[in-house]
Amino acid sequence: MALLLYGCKRGPEEIPMIPPSTPPLSRSVIGYGVISSSYTHVQNEPAPESVSLGYLRRGSVAEIVERRIITRGGSGEAWIRVNGPYRGWIKEEGVQIYDNEAQAQTASESLSQ
Repeated sequence: MALLLYGCKRGPEEIPMIPPSTPPLSRSVIGYGVISSSYTHVQNEPAPESVSLGYLRRGSVAEIVERRIITRGGSGEAWIRVNGPYRGWIKEEGVQIYDNEAQAQTASESLSQ
């Protein structure tokens, strides 16, 4: 009994691709906001008639954890849920949004000058 082995020619060797490291798709913070208006009230719900929990002054930095568009009377208002000195909702108008905390801190410093 004879055993025959045949080699086959393979194409170019495949090198596995390693994807670049990226931030996780799911994260608790979606950005950082810097208050650009004189002050803004932090509400317990995304609605102007809800209870005010306090306010953030111009230059304050807060983590943004959620964004919602609330439609009233045919027009939409953008609200963001923040973590900071207060945890609650603020209107997106009057807030500058940044990808990371370092950018937000730099913007905050320029607002206070």
